[in-house]
Amino acid sequence: MTTPALLPLSGRRIPPLNLGPPSFPHHRATLRLSEKFILLLILSAFITLCFGAFFFLPDSSKHKRFDLGLEDVLIPHVDASKGAKNPGVFLIHGPDEHRHREEEERLRNKIRADHEKALEEAKEKLKKSREEIRAEIQTEKNKVVQEMKTKEKKPLPPVPIPNLIGIDGGDPEDNDIRKKREKIKEMMKHAWDNYRIYGWGHNELRPIARKGHSTNIFGSSQMGATIVDALDTLYIMGLHDEFRDGQKWIEHNLDFSVIFKIKAVQLAEKLLPAFNTPTGIPWAMVNLKSGVGRNWGWASAGSSILAEFGTLHMEFVHLSYLTGDPVYYRKVMHIRKLLQKMDRPNGLYPNYLNPRTGRWGQYHTSVGGLGDSFYEYLLKAWLMSDKTDHEARKMYDDAIEAIEKHLIKKSRGGLTFIGEWKNGHLEKKMGHLACFAGGMFALGADGSRMDKAGHYLELGAEIARTCHESYDRTALKLGPESFKFDGAVEAVAVRQAEKYYILRPEVIETYWYLWRFTHDPRYRQWGWEAALAIEKYCRVSGGFSGVKDVYSSTPTHDDVQQSFFLAETLKYLYLLFSSDDLLPLDHWVFNTEAHPLPVLHLANTTLSGNPAVR
Repeated sequence: MTTPALLPLSGRRIPPLNLGPPSFPHHRATLRLSEKFILLLILSAFITLCFGAFFFLPDSSKHKRFDLGLEDVLIPHVDASKGAKNPGVFLIHGPDEHRHREEEERLRNKIRADHEKALEEAKEKLKKSREEIRAEIQTEKNKVVQEMKTKEKKPLPPVPIPNLIGIDGGDPEDNDIRKKREKIKEMMKHAWDNYRIYGWGHNELRPIARKGHSTNIFGSSQMGATIVDALDTLYIMGLHDEFRDGQKWIEHNLDFSVIFKIKAVQLAEKLLPAFNTPTGIPWAMVNLKSGVGRNWGWASAGSSILAEFGTLHMEFVHLSYLTGDPVYYRKVMHIRKLLQKMDRPNGLYPNYLNPRTGRWGQYHTSVGGLGDSFYEYLLKAWLMSDKTDHEARKMYDDAIEAIEKHLIKKSRGGLTFIGEWKNGHLEKKMGHLACFAGGMFALGADGSRMDKAGHYLELGAEIARTCHESYDRTALKLGPESFKFDGAVEAVAVRQAEKYYILRPEVIETYWYLWRFTHDPRYRQWGWEAALAIEKYCRVSGGFSGVKDVYSSTPTHDDVQQSFFLAETLKYLYLLFSSDDLLPLDHWVFNTEAHPLPVLHLANTTLSGNPAVR
């Protein structure tokens, strides 16, 4: 149970923006679907953070944070009037390097006082009844909604819209492959239609009970997570009627007001106080009323988590690109600069970092849960920049070299796996979440050091094979949550608590990347095996459900259709059986929730003067 008036950090979710121009009645009333799609993607993961209950913040805080001294950096943009030397470039100046010790001490005292105040408020709230607490929370939420509705709208610059390349189509030439792709589309329809009937507006669906499902990971039961997560998949699959249904719901019902471009900027301002820590590493949770943050108690004495604060870069850079405001870019660059200055045991990034002290927590390094998307975003920051962010590429290369040296091993049976480093020793266990790394290694092969592209492509293929074995060695041909490499046990879950499958996408994600880069037919074969297993064992009359034991031939369902099943698993399967001209990887980068963001090709942008996209 979360503390009253606090919303927790969770997975990264993506809501869309307003795709019509009600504020500008003298222009056409609607945008083409392709324009709607690109606007949806440009804003994607920033709102994801809000939507996944990442930081829901008030705007009352005026704190400053300690800076490490950012050098001047360049970020592409349409506004050349901010002092940049070249058109189309923003010059972002580093903060003052000479802050006085008195100011630092004042800030520390202010933070302590705020936390003490928040604790007293929490104690007072706990004296009240549950109904009183709920009423107060709802009142505060209503105040935020009203503030967002009435706040003066700041004029925003025109958006440099990238050319819309490969956002639909992708019809395969082979008739058998085309039939398989149509089957995946039918599975998406089954998942969506049942959610539409039984769970509409709820975050997720309970397909057996046939009702909505919500957990506190989203912070609210009526935020429509499945709608938001599924929109781009619907569009890519050509399910435009379903896309419009989701769009209409978001326009009229999404909690915390309608979240579109101008609304998103207003909400973005409320995200920024999460970074008001002595180090600039953001909190996991923020009090809705006071803006005071804290972290999960279980996370190594209240540390921030690498895969959370390290998975903001793509979204915040796009937000600066969208708005012309460099503040979001500076926040994530500050995190990067801090990490670069820290010592890393064996070159590895531990999963926990204390936002107060700037010191690592428990020495636990994982490419699976708690660490995964941090490494993914180093690589994708480079790709998203059209391969000009060399600093991100260097950090990625350094990290991967350390991972390969200390975490990647080969089992006695010849399977390559990625273990976890805990307090000085390697735990020979690999999680389903870590299976994404096969695709990451393949994606990052081009541009690797010392002409090692072939090596990393082969490493990705080895990880894909290991993860396929984790599926193939179960009764259902679906992979467990994690699996061991201990003695005679290889790629098999040992503990009962690790034998479940919750419709996860990471293995199929890796199959898709390996298919794109090699066109080896085994990846389509393996992906089809997974699709058939999902259809046979996870499909129920009311949607799709996870299973509790993949080693049992008569599995029990968990009765949850996860929103990421529509956002990721089915999307990657559909792409696996599509031609390469659908979302080509030289024009699109997928964020960690499989939502594509455009590569920022400076030569491939057009300055749109249409107020409808402002």
